[in-house]
Amino acid sequence: MTVTGDATHPANHGRLCSKGAALGSTVGLEGRLLHPVIGTRTVTWSEATALVARRFSEAIARHGPDSVAFYVSGQLLTEDYYAANKLMKGFIGSGNIDTNSRLCMASAVVAHKLAFGADLVPGCYEDLDLADLVVLSGHNAAWTHPVLFRRMEAARARGQRHVVIDPRRTDTAEGCDLHLAIAPQTDVRLWNGLLAELIRRGAVDRGYVAAHVSGFAEVEAELARADQSAHAVARDCGVVETDLERFYDLFVETPRTVSLFSMGANQSAQGVAKGSAILNAHLATGRIGKPGACPFSITGQPNAMGGRETGGMATTLAAHMDFDDASRAQLARFWGAHRTAAQPGLKAVDLFEAVGEGKIKALWIMATNPAVSLPDAGRVRAALAACPFVVVSDVMAETDTAAFAHVKLPALAWGEKDGTVTNSERRISRQRRLFAPPGEARPDWRIVAEVATAMGFGDAFGWRSPAQVFREWARLTAYENPDRVLNLGPLSGIGQDAYDALEPVQWPVRADGSGTPRLFADGRFQTPDGRARMVPVAAQGPAEATDPAFPLSLNTGRIRDHWHTLTRTGLAPELCRHAPEPYVEIHPADAGPLGIVEGRLTRVQTARGEAVAVARLSDRQRPGAIFMPMHWTEAFAPAGRANTLVAPRRDPRSGQPEFKHTPARVRPYRETWRGFFLAREGWRAPKGLDLVWRRIPQPACQLHEFAGRGDAAEREALRTALVRGAGAEVVRYEDPATGGAREAFLTAGRLDRILFLTASGRLPPRDWLAELFAAPVLSAADRAALLIGRAPGVAAETGPLVCACRNVRAGRIETAIAAGAASVDAVGAATTAGTVCGSCRPEIARLIAAQPARVAHRAA
Repeated sequence: MTVTGDATHPANHGRLCSKGAALGSTVGLEGRLLHPVIGTRTVTWSEATALVARRFSEAIARHGPDSVAFYVSGQLLTEDYYAANKLMKGFIGSGNIDTNSRLCMASAVVAHKLAFGADLVPGCYEDLDLADLVVLSGHNAAWTHPVLFRRMEAARARGQRHVVIDPRRTDTAEGCDLHLAIAPQTDVRLWNGLLAELIRRGAVDRGYVAAHVSGFAEVEAELARADQSAHAVARDCGVVETDLERFYDLFVETPRTVSLFSMGANQSAQGVAKGSAILNAHLATGRIGKPGACPFSITGQPNAMGGRETGGMATTLAAHMDFDDASRAQLARFWGAHRTAAQPGLKAVDLFEAVGEGKIKALWIMATNPAVSLPDAGRVRAALAACPFVVVSDVMAETDTAAFAHVKLPALAWGEKDGTVTNSERRISRQRRLFAPPGEARPDWRIVAEVATAMGFGDAFGWRSPAQVFREWARLTAYENPDRVLNLGPLSGIGQDAYDALEPVQWPVRADGSGTPRLFADGRFQTPDGRARMVPVAAQGPAEATDPAFPLSLNTGRIRDHWHTLTRTGLAPELCRHAPEPYVEIHPADAGPLGIVEGRLTRVQTARGEAVAVARLSDRQRPGAIFMPMHWTEAFAPAGRANTLVAPRRDPRSGQPEFKHTPARVRPYRETWRGFFLAREGWRAPKGLDLVWRRIPQPACQLHEFAGRGDAAEREALRTALVRGAGAEVVRYEDPATGGAREAFLTAGRLDRILFLTASGRLPPRDWLAELFAAPVLSAADRAALLIGRAPGVAAETGPLVCACRNVRAGRIETAIAAGAASVDAVGAATTAGTVCGSCRPEIARLIAAQPARVAHRAA
């Protein structure tokens, strides 16, 4: 299947990231949930809907509306979000609906509301083209927003400069003009220092502040409480003073500045303060509402913004209305509801703590996997196991969360959905169905509406199409709305044909149907007096300090080619090549004294639990800190789940968890044997064996890596489980000296399974063996080389994979560079690497920069 981007769409102009380019590998029916399930029994929709409605209604009748909850997701469409929020807050009468966007953007939401009066993103993507300076604060755009990063690359060609604020030297930081590798949780100190310097240098726009901003004097007084000299700020942030002064110079000298901030800023117990400190610098200089100048909170999920707009967060009512009496009465009039929620509900971490405490009797989880993605995930699993009634709506039949479901409801996947989403720049886009609904899967808005009807609320949920849901949502944004910026009123009367043809548009929508690229161009904000508010914030240390028992700071996050918890990207082998298994990145200075070796399994421990991952030694990681990706699950690497380690600390105002700092320690795993197993189907380790295993999808098979600390009996127990029911023809080789065994199983000349184990010997590369599973019958030469593990007469490529789209490894790129390819584009012409999505271009640039050092090393 070929996937191409929409060249006419203003957000991406047809460019796709690696995940978008691989969508064709994820739209099949492998592993799909296609029918409603109660327990282990497939049932009709009417039976499943009736049970969900009855159990929720019974819980409400016995324990009150706050005894039930919805946990939803930025993977939902706006129409889905609207339906779920309407049912919970309007008709059940509880605020207990929260979204996994709480884990991503909640701190930015609160910072926006404090400064602007509402959750309003002032800028647009065009500002990234126009800016002369882009400050990326806690944002590895090269990996997480590669399409936007390519636009910024083009702007750099005309002179745009980049400053990256990040403890890690990420791919974004590698090629920037200035990297400030600040110590964990010193962001507020840095931004406060910048604002103090702006004041000292007379760089504050006093006219703008006088006309449009409140709170400047209070912020100035807060700054005066600490030593704001460059020397003191650099010392506290752990950066070189001259680098800090260069940052100050760049910001002072560049009116067209965009400050992009994302998870590194938001995912913190100080997330709101970090966001406020960034907004303060822009308000003080008037760099907002102007082309190429704004603070810009960038989202990750496809519809995190749609959820924030409709009320999918427990802390807002709907359509940017809060829980004040006037807003509640207004919403009740519009919905014809008499149980409108009286107060905010439970935020994500609080919600699952309430589940664990027995306060939530019925929980409905939609399109997300909290058993993996929430902090302190072991406690989340215990809470789900104890909950009396759990409903999961999902596209996949088996997820870590679905394992706890009493009822599973089949939902439509991407490509089958029909509705709208909103991106980071407030742009509403139509998502149009590409494939017919499979099995009995239904859209989420319809599932919610049918449960609502079964609960007795059918008159308010009688929609027959997503267009009807959208029109109602658009009407709500305009209803009794004299001053809220979020307003889709001109779209509230569109018919089905106009909805089908809806072009991308940025809200607020003007009377003629056009959008609004930038907010606050007139200096008016959605506050009672129309003035923005600067918020005093004080620098604080980490919520939980490191100590001799846990001396390292654990930072978790995303990687380039995966998304959330592998339920979809794990279906695409091409997305599993760049980072095929869980890893922990550690600075060599920290690794050496502990005996941590590159490529070997390493135990990562915190006060919450332990994980095992492959060590990656890198001076790109700040000494004293380690990094682990958060994606792996029970189905792919149960020992490598990072969020079981993360403390459930969160920002007191936003409720957003602290994913970027948990005190930790590392130790070698000290395995006594290793091995790998290739088979056509995925496999899980048998119970009773204390193994570390990882499953890595391949185009024609599944690769499983194993390690253990047992003896020969443990290896034999594993072997017995793996070969049970294998092909009739067996080829076997044993090496008692290394504790090695190699076995291949064939059926009618076709490779069925292959197993390599060793206690002390080397293992061959896996790529060629994995490719053999695509052959209908093995050749005589391939059969002869099976247990050698290498193609006869062919040198194996063993370097790390750089370009997942084109399957190009570092060795080929280095060969091209040595042959004269001196630019990223030249490498692309020689190898095709970096010519599809561009996510790997920073890595290619790093290889080019390193080539002279390699040549000098060989010469020496």
